[in-house]
Amino acid sequence: MFKFAFEKLDVWKESKEFTKDIYNITATLPDYEKYGLMSQLRRASVSICSNIAEGTTRLSNKEKAHFTSISFGSAVEVLNQLILCNELGFISKENYDLLRSKLESITNKLNSLRNYQINKSTN
Repeated sequence: MFKFAFEKLDVWKESKEFTKDIYNITATLPDYEKYGLMSQLRRASVSICSNIAEGTTRLSNKEKAHFTSISFGSAVEVLNQLILCNELGFISKENYDLLRSKLESITNKLNSLRNYQINKSTN
């Protein structure tokens, strides 16, 4: 079976798994957060891996870097929402720390990918 370019990227694989983690953890949020933090966290985490995938289809490295930047922004959005969930007592400190660690790995890889794409577009 043919694999698309994004499927070969470690950062996409990590962000896809992270999205599944977010879906699992948000299932434990209070029902009244269904249209609040639950929805926001799920959409933002899906945006991370989706924009990586979409960016790989772009023709120029500048465009690819743009989508990687959007992924990075979505990752920071998720971090903000996780901080709120932790401070509101919706998720445990242990879950927060684990998710934050995974998110730091993803943002580091996104930053490296973006730098590569930008440098490649200027050469």
